[in-house]
Amino acid sequence: MIINPTLDRREILKPIIPNPENYLIITGLAGPARDAAALTDDGANTFTMAGCMGAAVSMGLGMALVAPERQILVITGDGELLMNLGSLASVGTLQPANLSIVCIDNGCHGETGGQTGHTSHRTDLEVIAKGAGLRATMTLSESSQFAQAAEFLIQPAAPRFLLCRVMDGPPTAYKRNIDPVACRLRFKAHVDATAEPR
Repeated sequence: MIINPTLDRREILKPIIPNPENYLIITGLAGPARDAAALTDDGANTFTMAGCMGAAVSMGLGMALVAPERQILVITGDGELLMNLGSLASVGTLQPANLSIVCIDNGCHGETGGQTGHTSHRTDLEVIAKGAGLRATMTLSESSQFAQAAEFLIQPAAPRFLLCRVMDGPPTAYKRNIDPVACRLRFKAHVDATAEPR
Protein backbone atom coordinates (compact mmCIF):
# COMPACT_ATOMS: atom_id res chain seq x y z
CA MET A 1 0.00 0.00 0.00
CA ILE A 2 1.37 3.43 -0.97
CA ILE A 3 1.27 5.81 2.01
CA ASN A 4 0.43 9.48 1.54
CA PRO A 5 3.56 11.18 2.90
CA THR A 6 3.52 13.90 5.56
CA LEU A 7 7.24 14.16 6.39
CA ASP A 8 9.57 16.98 5.35
CA ARG A 9 12.76 15.40 4.01
CA ARG A 10 14.87 18.12 5.66
CA GLU A 11 13.78 16.93 9.09
CA ILE A 12 14.24 13.17 8.94
CA LEU A 13 17.94 12.30 8.91
CA LYS A 14 19.04 13.91 12.16
CA PRO A 15 16.56 12.08 14.43
CA ILE A 16 17.04 8.70 12.77
CA ILE A 17 20.85 8.93 12.40
CA PRO A 18 21.95 10.70 15.61
CA ASN A 19 25.57 9.50 15.30
CA PRO A 20 26.53 9.80 11.62
CA GLU A 21 30.21 9.72 12.56
CA ASN A 22 29.79 6.00 13.32
CA TYR A 23 29.35 5.24 9.61
CA LEU A 24 31.08 5.45 6.29
CA ILE A 25 28.33 7.10 4.26
CA ILE A 26 27.71 6.81 0.52
CA THR A 27 24.97 8.93 -1.02
CA GLY A 28 23.07 9.00 -4.24
CA LEU A 29 22.69 12.15 -6.30
CA ALA A 30 21.26 15.59 -5.77
CA GLY A 31 18.74 15.85 -2.92
CA PRO A 32 19.95 12.89 -0.83
CA ALA A 33 23.55 14.09 -1.29
CA ARG A 34 22.63 17.54 0.03
CA ASP A 35 20.57 16.10 2.89
CA ALA A 36 23.45 13.82 3.93
CA ALA A 37 26.07 16.56 3.56
CA ALA A 38 24.00 18.76 5.87
CA LEU A 39 23.73 15.91 8.39
CA THR A 40 27.53 15.48 8.54
CA ASP A 41 28.52 19.08 7.71
CA ASP A 42 30.04 17.63 4.54
CA GLY A 43 32.16 15.40 6.75
CA ALA A 44 35.12 13.42 5.53
CA ASN A 45 33.23 10.17 6.29
CA THR A 46 30.64 11.05 3.64
CA PHE A 47 31.11 10.40 -0.07
CA THR A 48 28.42 12.31 -1.97
CA MET A 49 28.15 11.49 -5.64
CA ALA A 50 27.30 13.44 -8.77
CA GLY A 51 26.77 12.26 -12.31
CA CYS A 52 26.49 8.52 -11.69
CA MET A 53 22.82 7.84 -11.11
CA GLY A 54 22.04 4.36 -9.84
CA ALA A 55 25.43 3.61 -8.29
CA ALA A 56 24.94 4.36 -4.58
CA VAL A 57 23.78 0.93 -3.37
CA SER A 58 26.36 -0.87 -5.53
CA MET A 59 29.15 1.29 -4.12
CA GLY A 60 27.90 0.80 -0.58
CA LEU A 61 27.72 -2.96 -1.10
CA GLY A 62 31.29 -3.06 -2.40
CA MET A 63 32.51 -1.09 0.61
CA ALA A 64 30.59 -3.32 3.00
CA LEU A 65 32.20 -6.43 1.52
CA VAL A 66 35.80 -5.14 1.58
CA ALA A 67 35.51 -3.49 5.02
CA PRO A 68 33.33 -5.85 7.09
CA GLU A 69 34.53 -4.23 10.31
CA ARG A 70 33.03 -0.85 9.32
CA GLN A 71 29.39 0.22 9.38
CA ILE A 72 28.34 1.34 5.90
CA LEU A 73 25.30 3.57 5.35
CA VAL A 74 23.83 4.34 1.93
CA ILE A 75 21.51 7.34 1.64
CA THR A 76 19.77 7.39 -1.71
CA GLY A 77 16.55 8.48 -3.41
CA ASP A 78 13.69 6.64 -5.05
CA GLY A 79 14.57 7.70 -8.60
CA GLU A 80 18.24 6.83 -8.14
CA LEU A 81 17.42 3.43 -6.65
CA LEU A 82 14.94 2.63 -9.42
CA MET A 83 17.77 3.11 -11.94
CA ASN A 84 19.52 0.02 -10.54
CA LEU A 85 17.12 -2.30 -8.71
CA GLY A 86 19.51 -5.15 -9.42
CA SER A 87 21.76 -3.74 -6.72
CA LEU A 88 19.14 -4.70 -4.11
CA ALA A 89 19.17 -8.26 -5.46
CA SER A 90 22.95 -8.32 -5.04
CA VAL A 91 22.60 -7.11 -1.44
CA GLY A 92 19.95 -9.76 -0.81
CA THR A 93 22.20 -12.48 -2.20
CA LEU A 94 25.42 -11.43 -0.46
CA GLN A 95 23.81 -10.41 2.88
CA PRO A 96 26.51 -8.04 4.18
CA ALA A 97 26.17 -7.80 7.95
CA ASN A 98 27.30 -4.17 8.07
CA LEU A 99 25.17 -2.42 5.43
CA SER A 100 22.17 -0.14 5.98
CA ILE A 101 20.26 1.56 3.17
CA VAL A 102 18.09 4.63 3.71
CA CYS A 103 15.94 5.58 0.72
CA ILE A 104 14.38 9.06 0.74
CA ASP A 105 11.27 8.59 -1.39
CA ASN A 106 9.54 11.78 -2.52
CA GLY A 107 7.74 10.09 -5.39
CA CYS A 108 9.11 12.42 -8.03
CA HIS A 109 12.20 13.31 -10.05
CA GLY A 110 13.29 16.58 -8.48
CA GLU A 111 16.40 17.12 -10.58
CA THR A 112 14.61 17.00 -13.91
CA GLY A 113 11.55 19.12 -13.21
CA GLY A 114 9.54 17.30 -10.55
CA GLN A 115 7.93 14.69 -12.80
CA THR A 116 5.83 12.14 -10.92
CA GLY A 117 7.76 8.95 -10.19
CA HIS A 118 6.62 5.33 -10.02
CA THR A 119 6.47 5.34 -6.22
CA SER A 120 3.67 7.93 -6.36
CA HIS A 121 1.53 5.23 -7.97
CA ARG A 122 1.90 1.51 -7.25
CA THR A 123 5.62 0.86 -6.80
CA ASP A 124 6.59 0.09 -3.19
CA LEU A 125 10.36 0.00 -2.68
CA GLU A 126 10.10 -1.71 0.71
CA VAL A 127 8.21 -4.59 -0.90
CA ILE A 128 10.85 -4.74 -3.64
CA ALA A 129 13.64 -4.81 -1.03
CA LYS A 130 11.91 -7.68 0.77
CA GLY A 131 11.51 -9.54 -2.50
CA ALA A 132 15.21 -9.03 -3.20
CA GLY A 133 16.03 -10.87 0.02
CA LEU A 134 16.54 -8.12 2.60
CA ARG A 135 14.84 -9.47 5.70
CA ALA A 136 15.12 -6.27 7.77
CA THR A 137 12.90 -3.64 6.14
CA MET A 138 10.79 -0.75 7.41
CA THR A 139 8.82 2.20 6.04
CA LEU A 140 9.01 5.50 7.91
CA SER A 141 5.99 7.67 7.12
CA GLU A 142 5.34 9.85 10.18
CA SER A 143 7.40 11.64 12.82
CA SER A 144 6.08 9.41 15.61
CA GLN A 145 8.21 6.64 14.07
CA PHE A 146 11.54 8.49 14.37
CA ALA A 147 12.65 6.62 17.50
CA GLN A 148 11.61 3.29 15.98
CA ALA A 149 13.51 4.08 12.78
CA ALA A 150 16.64 5.06 14.72
CA GLU A 151 16.46 1.77 16.61
CA PHE A 152 15.84 -0.12 13.36
CA LEU A 153 19.09 1.19 11.87
CA ILE A 154 21.13 -0.40 14.66
CA GLN A 155 19.17 -3.36 16.02
CA PRO A 156 18.07 -6.01 13.50
CA ALA A 157 20.65 -7.98 11.61
CA ALA A 158 21.89 -6.19 8.50
CA PRO A 159 21.46 -5.68 5.66
CA ARG A 160 18.71 -3.22 6.51
CA PHE A 161 16.45 -1.19 4.23
CA LEU A 162 14.61 1.86 5.56
CA LEU A 163 12.18 3.57 3.19
CA CYS A 164 11.42 7.16 4.19
CA ARG A 165 8.24 8.41 2.53
CA VAL A 166 8.49 12.22 2.35
CA MET A 167 6.52 15.02 0.77
CA ASP A 168 7.57 16.52 -2.52
CA GLY A 169 9.70 19.48 -1.50
CA PRO A 170 13.20 20.90 -1.62
CA PRO A 171 16.18 19.10 -0.09
CA THR A 172 18.27 20.70 2.62
CA ALA A 173 19.74 24.01 1.51
CA TYR A 174 23.37 22.99 1.93
CA LYS A 175 26.19 23.83 -0.45
CA ARG A 176 28.34 20.71 -0.57
CA ASN A 177 31.67 20.17 -2.25
CA ILE A 178 30.91 18.64 -5.65
CA ASP A 179 34.50 18.28 -6.85
CA PRO A 180 34.66 14.49 -7.38
CA VAL A 181 38.44 14.27 -7.05
CA ALA A 182 38.56 16.28 -3.83
CA CYS A 183 35.68 14.29 -2.36
CA ARG A 184 37.32 10.97 -3.26
CA LEU A 185 40.68 11.95 -1.77
CA ARG A 186 39.10 13.33 1.39
CA PHE A 187 37.01 10.19 1.86
CA LYS A 188 39.97 7.88 1.19
CA ALA A 189 42.10 9.77 3.71
CA HIS A 190 39.35 9.38 6.32
CA VAL A 191 38.96 5.67 5.63
CA ASP A 192 42.74 5.13 5.91
CA ALA A 193 43.08 7.23 9.06
CA THR A 194 40.26 5.46 10.89
CA ALA A 195 40.99 1.90 9.76
CA GLU A 196 41.61 -0.69 12.44
CA PRO A 197 45.20 -1.96 12.55
CA ARG A 198 45.66 -5.38 10.94
